[in-house]
Parts: sequence; structure tokens; C-alpha cells
Amino acid sequence: MALERLLTLTVLWTTVAAGAAVRNACAQASYPSHWWAAVPRHGAPSWEILPQEARPGEVIVSKRHELGLLSNLAATPFTFRGVRCASLEGFWQMMLYPEGPVDPRAVFPGLEWRFTRSQAALLSGFEAKEAGTLAERNMERMGIDWVSFQGRRFPYRPEQPGEHYALIVAATREKVRQNPRVKEVLLATGDLVLKPDHHEEAGARAAWHYCEILMRIRKELLRK
Repeated sequence: MALERLLTLTVLWTTVAAGAAVRNACAQASYPSHWWAAVPRHGAPSWEILPQEARPGEVIVSKRHELGLLSNLAATPFTFRGVRCASLEGFWQMMLYPEGPVDPRAVFPGLEWRFTRSQAALLSGFEAKEAGTLAERNMERMGIDWVSFQGRRFPYRPEQPGEHYALIVAATREKVRQNPRVKEVLLATGDLVLKPDHHEEAGARAAWHYCEILMRIRKELLRK
């Protein structure tokens, strides 16, 4: 009797699993298949999460195809509150740089700033990310945990989302609004769960979860 029950449960589970797989396959079929096209792990960067690693209902925001436009690193120029940026990454890293000659970051002894703030804003791709890495090293040497925008200073990694997070969300909205192709690609993802193509750092604050921010903006656009 117990064996029959076990066999029945096994059949039911298999049927349910198969049905879920079919539903997921059908749902995925309504999107471009190359979003999930398998990429060999050999030769891929160690940081990269490959397209085929998405779970059912997910899609990796891969830089290997058009979804890469959604990445912070993508060259998607926009203007935010009068500041011209070449990418969201440029906007992000710009806030780490001195905001003028009397800024404490500008006058701290022994620091080298490879870029000015306006130059950092006009960077994109991994060059922009590297500019941020250099700036964070300087912040560490100074012992500061704040960044600034248009004269206002605020914590860079607060436990609860604050002014920095609000600026990142607002700037992301402008990136989407001012780049029609970005908006088109974002809406094309429908109700898929967006996942980054890299491993996020442990304990990353809300501003670092750019896929969640994009899904929030996508929901706002669909509602309109």
C-alpha cells in the first residue's frame, strides 16, 4: 500500500514538473531565443553569469546581446539635472570625485585623481567602472563614506536606501526615457525576472541591485 502511494506521488510529481517545464518553455518561446543561447564557459570571464544559467522565468541581462543596453556600463548617454553623462556607470562614479577646488577630496594630501568629475561622467563600460575603483581607494585613504551631487553630501552605502539610492533610481529613469532603444528593450522583457550577468557583492545595498530598479521602472511604464 505504501509502495503504491509512493508510486502515485512520484507520477503526480513527475506530471506536475513536466507541466511546469512545458509552461516555462512556452512562456520563454514568446521571447527572442538568443537571450538564453548557450555560451561555452571555457574562455568566458570568471565574473560572468552566462545566458543559459537563467532559471525558469528569468533572463540574464547579458552584455552579449541587446539586453546589455540595460547594464549600467552601456553607452547610453543622457542628461540628469543638467549633468551630461555617457552612461549610468559614469553618473554613478562621478559622485565619488571632487566637486570643486575646496572639496575635501580635492585638497586631501597625497591623493591622485585620474579624472575630473566631468570626465568621469563621460565614461562608459569598464573604463567607468575602473574610474570608480580608483576613487573608492582614495575614499578609503581619506576614511570617508560619503559621496556628493550638486553640493549635497550623503552616505554611499547606507543600511537603508537613502539619497544616493533615490538619485540612482531617478537617473535610471532618465536613461530609459532619453534612450528609446533602451525603453524598447526593457519593455520587451515583459514579466521576466531580470538577473545581472555578474555575481553581486555580498551585502550589496539597494542601489547596487540595478535589475530590481529596472523592473520597478518597467512596472511603472507598463502601468502607464
